[in-house]
Amino acid sequence: MEKRIVIIGAGLAGSEAALQLASRGFAVRLVEMRPEVPTAVHKTGGFAELVCSNSLKSMKADSAAGMLKAELAALDSQVFAAALRHQVAAGGALAVDREKFSADVTAMIEAHPLIEIERREARDIAFEATDAAAVILASGPLTSDALSASLLDLTGSDHLAFYDAAAPVVMADSLDMEKLFSQSRYEDGEGDYLNAPFSREEYEAFIDELLSAERVIKKDFESKDLFQACQPIEEVARAGYDAPRFGTMKPVGLTDPRTGRRPWAALQLRAEDAHASCYNLVGFQTNLTFPEQRRVFRMIPGLENAEFARYGVMHRNTFINAPQLLDIHGRLTAPAAADLAAPVYVAGQLAGTEGYCEAVRSGLHAALAVAADLSGKTLPPMPESMVYGALLAYATNPETVDYQPMHVNFGIIEPLSQKVRNKRDRYAAYASRGQEALAGYVEALRTAGLLPDAVAEA
Repeated sequence: MEKRIVIIGAGLAGSEAALQLASRGFAVRLVEMRPEVPTAVHKTGGFAELVCSNSLKSMKADSAAGMLKAELAALDSQVFAAALRHQVAAGGALAVDREKFSADVTAMIEAHPLIEIERREARDIAFEATDAAAVILASGPLTSDALSASLLDLTGSDHLAFYDAAAPVVMADSLDMEKLFSQSRYEDGEGDYLNAPFSREEYEAFIDELLSAERVIKKDFESKDLFQACQPIEEVARAGYDAPRFGTMKPVGLTDPRTGRRPWAALQLRAEDAHASCYNLVGFQTNLTFPEQRRVFRMIPGLENAEFARYGVMHRNTFINAPQLLDIHGRLTAPAAADLAAPVYVAGQLAGTEGYCEAVRSGLHAALAVAADLSGKTLPPMPESMVYGALLAYATNPETVDYQPMHVNFGIIEPLSQKVRNKRDRYAAYASRGQEALAGYVEALRTAGLLPDAVAEA
């Protein structure tokens, strides 16, 4: 009997890896513990469920997030294609109807004849590797205690952890549209976001209550405890009274049509689904108790009678010390891993590549690495002028110290050969160079025979 590739976790990375490998003719066993074993934040047993924001960030070609999406499109990412099919209005960002998106990915996986699904908790990596051709560990930042213990035994290295938070979602029909206005930043007329404008007095009263509200995890966090991109709004305010209005509540680029002026501060709300029946409080990740969320967030103009479809939550996330444990292909290099019956690869947020599209790209890269390994082919090196190439180099560089989860960004990308002072021109140059490198990388994959027939013929 042909050995299957075992993929642990059917999140964004695991789902992408399963679909990519199956499209190349490999038999896959996808192990997902939900819904039999729930997590603190997941609501369903669906694959690729988004548990925080429903935004996959910017689509702008000259942004790091946009460059990453170009890579996903060029490499025929199946999960990214599903995101495009279920896109909802979000200005220049890619946001999705999370329920339809997850259902689409789940249906693709369930329909594929080469993917076997097992709904159970994977507890022992050595056991999963016993009859496998390879193992891809994509269990995510909420990896179960048993699997975390197995990974700890295998690596002999302490896990690193940070606290992550999700923003609340409110029902559209509970909002006071007389106080809210539709506008995207720097755009005239109506836009894709609802905006709740604050006067100075309203802002100060809100911040006072936010700072004194009861929290679930009762501790004053240090910055190292928190992933910076998902800091709870109350922790942002604790760092500086005006910090929220220079951050997620910044009013720049907005004009309140009732006054014709820029508000003192503003909260933006983004549609959660294609019907705009629910809205996400953008940047309002929180550690407040549910009753306190009701009390404090109803102080926001227009949200006085808000009904919550989902409260914000805070949870402990786990990731490995990738620079010391993974090679450039994402393969686990800990000495004990050599004794396993099959090679182990780590993909997604467990490896510290933080972000939705980063997780998808990580799963795609792991699939390519496994396909090359099992086919006796050589995986072409990924240029560091590609944004994921830069992120992967950072995440697997043994010289990286104080490793923390990282999104793709221009701060870690290979410098330009000639210095460009203007930021817009510099980002455009990064994008142009990255597109050229991407074309070369795709051609190298095609030459190596590592692209599915449909992509190789494109």
